[in-house]
Amino acid sequence: MAFLAAGDPPIYLGFGSMGGRNPEAAGRMALEALAHTGQRGILAAGWGGLTVGNVPPTVYLLEAIPHAWLFPHLAAIVHHGGAGTTAAALRAGVPSIVVPFMGDQAFWGRRVAALGVGPAPMARKSLRSTQLSHAIDRVLRDTAMHQRAAALGQQINADAGIPAAVAMVQRLLPIQA
Repeated sequence: MAFLAAGDPPIYLGFGSMGGRNPEAAGRMALEALAHTGQRGILAAGWGGLTVGNVPPTVYLLEAIPHAWLFPHLAAIVHHGGAGTTAAALRAGVPSIVVPFMGDQAFWGRRVAALGVGPAPMARKSLRSTQLSHAIDRVLRDTAMHQRAAALGQQINADAGIPAAVAMVQRLLPIQA
């Protein structure tokens, strides 16, 4: 993607299918936060997440993209805290800002914060662009958070858990032909 190569690593903002009642307001909030911080961004519209009208040249709007491919190229990831998105962000080794909408998302946001790879989660209902701007600024300036995120990503990627589990099952339950 040419946008990635055109400058500093951007901020990803995407909430998957969690659009809330007003995806236009969510889109405006995302654009305002990026403008306030002076950061480039990638906005993922998702299934119902963000709706944006006039997109400045510092922002790339997309419908969907494989997180495993995109996330390692980013400076920070703002997301809803779904289990899959959280796992992809942790695996990428990039700090997350979790904005939970419902269910287990707040749990995953608290885990991200407890691991030191993102700030405390911020509930979508009460989130404003100024709060999001402050969180983005904090994450970008916190070199220790970036180091922890990178180390955790390396640890996750080095884990050979599935092959080890398969080998254990094969040892314990030998298949007879």
